[in-house]
Amino acid sequence: MAEQKSNQALKDHFKYFGPGTFIIVLSFMVAFLFMKPAPPRTIVVGAGGPEGDYYRYAQKFRVILAQDGIRLDVRATEGSVDNLRLLEAGEIDIAFIQGGVGSKATVEDLISLGSLYYEPIWGFYRRDLSFSPSKKWKGARIGTAGEGSVTHGLAEKIMPLLGASPDDTLFVEVSGSEGSDMLLDGKLDIAFMVYGFEAPVIQRLLRSEKLTPFSLDRAEALARRYRHLSIVTLPKGIVAFVPDIPERDIIMLAPTAQLAARSDFHPALIPLVIEAMEEIFDSGGVFEKAGEFPSLKLIDFNTNKDIRRFYKSGPSFLRRYLPFWVANFLDRMKIMLVPLLAVLFPFFKVMPPLYRWRIRYKIFRWYLELELLDPELYHVEIKGRLPEYLAHLDELEENVSNVSVPLGFRESLYTLRIHIDMIRSRLLKLYEEEKEPDSEGDALTESMESR
Repeated sequence: MAEQKSNQALKDHFKYFGPGTFIIVLSFMVAFLFMKPAPPRTIVVGAGGPEGDYYRYAQKFRVILAQDGIRLDVRATEGSVDNLRLLEAGEIDIAFIQGGVGSKATVEDLISLGSLYYEPIWGFYRRDLSFSPSKKWKGARIGTAGEGSVTHGLAEKIMPLLGASPDDTLFVEVSGSEGSDMLLDGKLDIAFMVYGFEAPVIQRLLRSEKLTPFSLDRAEALARRYRHLSIVTLPKGIVAFVPDIPERDIIMLAPTAQLAARSDFHPALIPLVIEAMEEIFDSGGVFEKAGEFPSLKLIDFNTNKDIRRFYKSGPSFLRRYLPFWVANFLDRMKIMLVPLLAVLFPFFKVMPPLYRWRIRYKIFRWYLELELLDPELYHVEIKGRLPEYLAHLDELEENVSNVSVPLGFRESLYTLRIHIDMIRSRLLKLYEEEKEPDSEGDALTESMESR
């Protein structure tokens, strides 16, 4: 009996809530078709050569992103120009790009995630060179990166402005590390390269007693000509105080390193990457003030609304308090809220009262039959048919005993049973009253016969 009541209760719940549940599930399925796809768990970054700053910073990105379940595939490349080519070809997702390289882009579907730090254009020359104002470049062997590289392009633009003519100088294409070795060995007179201050190559050259770093006295004029370049100063003694290294303030020009991506880069990953940028570069450095980078200044490519929103407002509310994948899932679910609320609001508004009415109806409908058995209301109809009505009442009571309702409605069911007992008492009382006159008549008949 208890099992039957339990099964009946389950059937009732399914009957009342089943259609609404089906509509909700159907709404989820339809809205799911319009959900944004989940972000990929692996992204590829173009990071330059293993000895460079880009590659070193890429390793830091890899560690930070791994904390949120994102695998960063660090790909060694030949530098910024190669990174740009791979980015345009869709072979990598993000890349370190040197400021000014973006002018060589052949496609427009690239975006900048922000500039990261200054990359000074370092120039070193041998101390034993005799530079006169009129002949300081004549016969000089000048080392720059290979043709097509950023450093080579900058050298070709800037050196003629400083008086170096291709007719009386020799440009030698070398890598940064190779150029430093040749400079120290006396095989080059001058070398130009673009690195961060902490690069081992730069630290080695700054500490060498054979070399002197260039300080540009026309840096302002050059920065006005090439807007992607900024003026930075290497302070006297920043490398060492005793002896002073460098011996004086060194004025240099510097593009910025920036992180670029394809325009189809998943928007959910944009805040994650920029957060990593902030963790690495927000503290500043020798040339950068704390909080100066990352920045949307001095970038080569356009941004999008997701990038601008993050720089303006920071992480989303969900991202501040939840892990990345949980926050991303809830954010993607937003598109489902409108149809879901459209279904749930009337469902939760209508279904509880309807459910209560249906449960109460299972109890109150028996009062319609019980009322017809009340001798106080239908005395004439019931008189003379009491056994029949009592049997009907017993049948009604048996039916009520099979009714199963939730615990919260048991009070009404017990009240119905009390009323059934009350009607039975009335019927039995009427039945007793009908039997008394018959008993008196039988006694009178027996008395007359005895006489």
